[in-house]
Amino acid sequence: MTATTYTTFTGWIDRPIDLAAPLDTDVTCDVAVVGGGLGGMAIALRMAERGADVVLLESDFCGYGASSRNAGQLSGKPTGDPELLAKTNPQLLRDQVRFAEASVGFVEDLIKQLGIDCDYEPVGNVGVAATAGQLRKARRQAAALIAAGAADRFGDQRELGIPDTFLGGLLTTVGGTMNPGLFTLGVRAALLRSGVRVFEQSPVESVTELGAGAQVSTPLGRVRAGRVVLANNAYAPEIGATPRHLAKPVWVSMVETAPVEAERLVATGWTSRSGLATRHNVMESYHVTPTNTIAVGVRRLEVGKNPLTDRTSDPAVVADLTAAFHARFPSLRDVPVTKTWGGWIAMTTSRLPAAGQASKKIYYIIGCNGHGLGQAPYLGTLLADQLTTDEIHHDLLPYWHTEPRFSRSLYLHNPVLRAAWLADRIGDRRAAR
Repeated sequence: MTATTYTTFTGWIDRPIDLAAPLDTDVTCDVAVVGGGLGGMAIALRMAERGADVVLLESDFCGYGASSRNAGQLSGKPTGDPELLAKTNPQLLRDQVRFAEASVGFVEDLIKQLGIDCDYEPVGNVGVAATAGQLRKARRQAAALIAAGAADRFGDQRELGIPDTFLGGLLTTVGGTMNPGLFTLGVRAALLRSGVRVFEQSPVESVTELGAGAQVSTPLGRVRAGRVVLANNAYAPEIGATPRHLAKPVWVSMVETAPVEAERLVATGWTSRSGLATRHNVMESYHVTPTNTIAVGVRRLEVGKNPLTDRTSDPAVVADLTAAFHARFPSLRDVPVTKTWGGWIAMTTSRLPAAGQASKKIYYIIGCNGHGLGQAPYLGTLLADQLTTDEIHHDLLPYWHTEPRFSRSLYLHNPVLRAAWLADRIGDRRAAR
C-alpha cells in the first residue's frame, strides 16, 4: 500500500530557495503592506506601478499561505446563496456576478502579462449535484444567476461531462483550473523584480497609528508608513489594528491521488475536466491535474483560535476525504491517496469579501471565503487604485465598509460545522439507498 505523505506546506509546489532577507532595521515608505499572499502582492505591485514607495512584509515567503494551498479552481461564481440573494437583494447579486467574473478576467490577463506557466485550463467549474435535492437546488440557483447576468448553464451529467456518480449541476463557464502554487510563485517573481521592497521571514507584531502615518513593528525592525494595508488573511486577527469580528480562521484540508490512466478517467464520465464542487453544506472539491492526479478538498472545516500554528492534516479528515473520493469514483478505489496538506483561510460572517479602513491610516482586505484565487488579487488591485485616486471602483463598492464594525458569526463555530458535516453524510446515505 502506498503511504500518504503529510506536509505542513502544500502539495502543489516546493518551497522557493530565494527568500528575501528579513527586515532588520528601521525604514520609511509611502505604503506598507502586511501579508504577501495574492491580495497583498497585488496591492504592492499596483501601488508601485502608480509610483508609490512600497514595503511589503511577509512572515514566511510570499504566497506561503492560502494562496498556494487551495484547490486550484479559478471560478467566476459568486459566494453565498444566489437564490436567497435574488429574492432579498437582486442588485447585490448582479454586483457579485460582475465582480466574480471580472476577477477571473483579471487573473487570466495577469497570467498572460507576466508569462506565468501555471497549467491553467479554461474549462470552467461545475457545482455538481450528488442527490436529487441538490439537483433541484442547482437548477434554482442557475435560474437566479442567469437572471443576474452570469455566464452559467444548468445541465445533466452527460451534457456537462462530469463523473457519472453525479446527476448534473451548474456550470460556471468563466474560469477553470490551475496549479495555484505555480501561479503564486509567478506573481511573487514579478513582485521581486519590481520596485517594491520585499521583506520575507518578517512576522508583524503590531501596527499602530503614529503621528501623520502608522508604524509596523517586526522582531528586528520597524516600518514608518504614510498608510498601512492589512492583507494577512487568516492571520489578521493576530494584529490588534484589525477590526473585531472581521473574520475567523478556518482550517481546510486537501489530498491528492496517484495518477489515473487517461482511459480510466474518461470511463468515469469526467470528459470535460472541469473543476467540481458538490452542493453539500460543506462542499467537496475535485480537480484533475495535467498529470491526471485528482486533488480532493474541503468536506470538513474547523475553526481555529489566534495565534495560529502550522500543523499537518488530521488523519481522520484524510480518511474522510479518501472515502469521499472512493464514493464519487468507485471504479478508482484502487488508486491511492499519495499526499495531503492543509492550511488556514479567513472566512467572514457575510461570506463576502471585505475591504475598508480600520482607522484613519490603516486599511484592510480579507475574506474571499474559498474564492480567493481570483478575487484576492482583483480586490487588492481595486483597493490600490482607490488609495491612489480616492475613487472607489464600482466592483469594490459592494464590499467597502465605511465603519470597522462587524457582527459575530452565527455559523462559524465547530459544533455548527460538525452538524453540517453530519447532515451531509445523512443526505449521502439516503441518496445511496
